[in-house]
Amino acid sequence: MLLFLEYIVVASLVVYCSIKASQYIDMLDKMTSLSGAFLGGVMLSAVTSLPELFTSVSATLMLHKPSLCIGNILGSNLFNLAVLALCTIASVRHFRKVQITRGNILVTLFVLVIYVALLLNMFNFLNLEVATVNIVTLVILALYVGGVRYLANEDGEECEECTEIKLTKRQVAVRFVLTSIAIIALSIAMTYITDDIASTYNIGMGLAGAIFLGVATSLPKVSSTIALFRLRNYNIAVGNIVGSNLFNFLVLCIADVMCLSQSVYDFSDVKVVGLLEFGMYATLAMLPVLRSRNTKAKIAAAICVVVCYIAFLVR
Repeated sequence: MLLFLEYIVVASLVVYCSIKASQYIDMLDKMTSLSGAFLGGVMLSAVTSLPELFTSVSATLMLHKPSLCIGNILGSNLFNLAVLALCTIASVRHFRKVQITRGNILVTLFVLVIYVALLLNMFNFLNLEVATVNIVTLVILALYVGGVRYLANEDGEECEECTEIKLTKRQVAVRFVLTSIAIIALSIAMTYITDDIASTYNIGMGLAGAIFLGVATSLPKVSSTIALFRLRNYNIAVGNIVGSNLFNFLVLCIADVMCLSQSVYDFSDVKVVGLLEFGMYATLAMLPVLRSRNTKAKIAAAICVVVCYIAFLVR
């Protein structure tokens, strides 16, 4: 029970620090001329995905358990989509009237392509290495750079509430850096706690990564997404989720480059395979959620996304 208590405390601190970091990014959005699409879909998603980055890298490099790393990434992505789908269902009356930006649609398509690449890698159709770096890593990197460039070129909106911020740009930047450092330390601690839980209670590494790491590191995005839906800032909410999923795959690139002794694309755990399959189905189902104007079609597609997450849990 002590391990679970430690897990709850550390996860709560990660959530708090991640939300504070998101608030500082929002302040920078109001105080600078940087594109809101870039700050929300790229920087905000990167900040709230810092736990995935450091838990996954530490799971691979320090614990030498790549299935925990990929389970964390795939589990977090599937959980993120389930949260977005539930928010869509709850707010469908207003959400169906919103035109989701082309950038968010494009990023979702990029994520789907990455799932296909991982599936091909699992079946050894795309399992080549270039100087110890897997070809899938190069595919993910190219798609991430393409997504970032597209979002960076989207037009931002002028701020009308900048006078409400009492901090200077320097103060916001310093607090953002300090909060990010705290997230790093807490995320690494969470990896070790999850490993202890998996070993003590004989839980598979893929399942532990998907549930304990995947869900806990997604909690910051859950909080911010729900808040944005309440404010009816649907495009920013969608960008936070799909941008985070794309960034999460970039984490696999980083882990693959840093880990020379073994591949992070480890599909030996049946739970990891399930996450890959259901994650791909959920991403595919998310496209009509974002594009369709038909209420029934949106709800049906959103339900399919939620079913994919539930199906993985009970599989």
